[in-house]
Parts: sequence; structure tokens; C-alpha cells
Amino acid sequence: MNIIVLVVLVVVCQVIGLLGSIANIRSIPTWYVQLRKPRWNPPNSVFGPVWITLYLLISISGWRCWLAEGVGSWFLPFVLQLVFNLAWSWIFFGSKQIGLALVEMIVLWGVIAWNLSTAYQVDAIAGGLLIPYLLWVTYALSLNAGFWVLNRNHS
Repeated sequence: MNIIVLVVLVVVCQVIGLLGSIANIRSIPTWYVQLRKPRWNPPNSVFGPVWITLYLLISISGWRCWLAEGVGSWFLPFVLQLVFNLAWSWIFFGSKQIGLALVEMIVLWGVIAWNLSTAYQVDAIAGGLLIPYLLWVTYALSLNAGFWVLNRNHS
């Protein structure tokens, strides 16, 4: 049973990533390539491996929380951060709303921090597994802000 829960969480998190990438794939070769980019913007090839890894860490964190207390205090922030994560891709890439995506990512950052804090209270390792996620989204938040500053008159 414990392994089944881990597999389900891994699949759910990776599917969230896949659903987000649908918006990205359509916009990257058209709209995104025309945007002015911040100097600290990494090559596009970095994003896929980073997100696959982060979703795996998120899954393991959720699994460790589930092992510790079942569906408990960790579950709502866990689900909400996945929802907000998916929504960001569709706002930024799907709707091409850089400013709204920036606001949404600030909310996402807060929900991830809540998720990390709650997970840490349930299981310290589960919380620690979310640190790379929060750090990456902090970096992504700076990228989103850079895109907004550089492109706000052209969107």
C-alpha cells in the first residue's frame, strides 16, 4: 500500500508538470522567443529536467507526510501548491499575461512556503525535500519579474 501511494503521488505530480508543459510547448516557439529576456534567464533545456526533479521531490515529500499521518495537515497546502503551479504555466504561457503570472507566482511562493512549513512539522525530511522547490520558484519569481519589467509595454 505504501508503495502504491508513492507511485500515485509521483504520477499525479508528473502529470501536473505535463499539463503545464502543454501551454509552454505551444508558446515557446512563437510568443516566448520574441520576448526580451532577463540576463539570468537559463537556456530552455534547463527547465524540463529541473521540473521533473522537483516534482519527484514534491512527490516524495507528500509520501513521507502520508506515511507519518495519512491525509492530514500537510494535504491542503500540498494540493494547493500543485494547483497554483499548474495555473502559472497557463497564465504566463497560455494567456500570455506576464503581470498576472507574476502576481500568481507570489501567491504560489507563499503556498509553497506554507506547504514546506506544514510538511516540516509532520516530517523534517519531507519539509527539507521542498527547499529546492522553494529556491527554484524564488529564482523563477525573479525571472517572471524580469520578463514583466522588460516586456510590460509590449504584451
